Parts: sequence; C-alpha cells; structure tokens
Amino acid sequence: MNISYDGHIHSPFCPHGSTDQFEEYVEAAIQAGYKGMTFTEHAPLPKTFTDPVPDKDSGMKWGDVHRYFISIQQLKEKYKGLIEINSGLEVDYIEGYEEETRQLLDSVGPLLDDAILSVHFIKHGDFYTCLDYSPEAFNDLIQALGSVEMVHKKYYETVLKSVKSNLGNYKPTRIGHMTLANKFQKKYPVSNDFQSEIATILIAIKDHNYSLDYNGAGTVKPLCEEPYPSDQVVKEALKREIPLVYGSDAHSAKGIGQGADRLITHLLQKPNIINHS
Repeated sequence: MNISYDGHIHSPFCPHGSTDQFEEYVEAAIQAGYKGMTFTEHAPLPKTFTDPVPDKDSGMKWGDVHRYFISIQQLKEKYKGLIEINSGLEVDYIEGYEEETRQLLDSVGPLLDDAILSVHFIKHGDFYTCLDYSPEAFNDLIQALGSVEMVHKKYYETVLKSVKSNLGNYKPTRIGHMTLANKFQKKYPVSNDFQSEIATILIAIKDHNYSLDYNGAGTVKPLCEEPYPSDQVVKEALKREIPLVYGSDAHSAKGIGQGADRLITHLLQKPNIINHS
C-alpha cells in the first residue's frame, strides 16, 4: 500500500467521535507504517451560528481549543523520531459566517501546521442543515430545495464559494471530502454527474494552488461505498495536476487507514505543511 501520510484525523476532542486517546491514533498510524499524520479536529463553530444537529456537537468546544493544541505539542515531543505529527483543524466553511471564520483562523493560525476547509452545512433560506448528519437530514434538504439534484447543486455551489472565499492569511488550502453530497447516494441516487460544477471547482482549486483531501471515509459508509472524491473526479483532478492528500477521516483509532485499499494510491502526495516561523 503506497500510503505514508494521513492528513485527516480526528481526536478525543471530537464531541461526536470516540473517546480513543491521541496515543491510540498515533500507535495505529505507526503500526500501519505511516511516516506522518495530521490531527484535524473539527474547529469550533462560529459563536453566533446555531448548530442544526440535535446534540449540537458538530465542532470542538471553544474552551477546548487551547488544550487541544497543547496535547498535540506534547505528542510531537513524545513521538519525535518515530513519526511526524502535525497540528491541524478541519474548518467549516459556513455561507454567511465568513468573517467569524476568518477571526477564528486569525486567532489559531500561528498554531496550525496544516488544515482542511470543508462544507457540511447547507444554507437554504434562513436555515442551515448538516448535509451528512443522517439520511433523514439529507431528505429534509431534498424537501427544502425541491429535489435531490438541487441538493447536490447547492452543495457544489457552496464548495465553490469556500474555495473562493476570503478567510484571511491562515485559510486552509486543502478542500475536504469534495463529493460529500454522495454520502447517501444509494438511498437518494442522482442521474446528473455534475461534471460542469465539479470542473468549475477543480479549476478554482488549481487557480488557488490548493489541494484535495482524498478521503477514505465514504468507502465504509453503507449508502456511499466510494471515496470522496470519487475515482472520476480524482482523474479530472489528476489532469489538472491538483495534489491529492490521503485522509482517513478517522474518528477512532481503528479508523486509521480506512478506505486506503480503494484509493488510487500512487497519486498521493504529502501535504504542504504551513511554516509560520
């Protein structure tokens, strides 16, 4: 398996993940033969944003941010020489909350080695729905927007906005799970392949010199069973020479390496780690 780096890993600070400790993730990565890894916990959501999921647990608590970065710094020292460990965040792009997101990034940016920018929340009217929370939530979006095709279209429009958004000097340069709208595709299939929307996003990613999170989590989702992005999108990204960084999107230690056997692994690259020194 040609994977030496996992650039998308969660942690015990994830309110909707497992209680597995940092060391369990690191040991699993070492066991898998990885040379490096980035912890990308869900950044806290904007303080004026109301998390639409029932348990309000989509992002890390604001009060935990300092401890999170201290914990990773301690890990770096503990495992020095054994594996490269990087501190990161998975930051939500939420349409209409760009200024608060920029303020968050300005405050934590100096602590970041790496980061991912993802879309989970879809704006419709004055409301937001978490696209990937559950099949039921996805169906709520279908009802709100009129069709499953419109959900995908709105998702890709939002991803494009995330790529083009001005989030300041510490904006993440890797776009997370670009085809997340496919998570429930076996229950809510679409006939449109959205090639035009996807091509527009890839062109924007290339223009900004960004990279793509090549995410294995979709392969273990029973209603998806493919990586994010799918093989066809990956081939289009390859034509444009867009870097692909493997991410397990592990929310438990056993998730390290998930989906790796389904990826076109010879395309993978190590992320360009931010240097703020």
